[in-house]
Amino acid sequence: MLQERAIIKVTDNSGAKIVRCFRVLGGSRKRYAHIGDIVIASVQVAEPRKPIKKKDIVKGVVVRTRQVLRRSDGTALRFDDNAVVLIDDKREPRATRVFGPIPREIKEKGFESIFGLAEEIV
Repeated sequence: MLQERAIIKVTDNSGAKIVRCFRVLGGSRKRYAHIGDIVIASVQVAEPRKPIKKKDIVKGVVVRTRQVLRRSDGTALRFDDNAVVLIDDKREPRATRVFGPIPREIKEKGFESIFGLAEEIV
């Protein structure tokens, strides 16, 4: 569960390392972002010599949250950090690799390409 002004880790090789969320997409009253939601963020820390620089405005899909994710079969899923994968306007990932565990709910939300790049599915 992420809200505006949240500091979020980027879990791909696009060049950004840390972003700050400043808008949760999905309506004017949508306050919190959960797994599979899209946020608009500003890059706070970036790697040198990569296409994404500090102060760039980017879109990202939330792939991990510290808030508990309850599944319909009764299991609960919680991650150690909040993380996003940067996407473009066509909802495709901007990077070529995705690091860390990714929940299978990402595929259900329509991000099959991110699901395919993931190295670990939980």
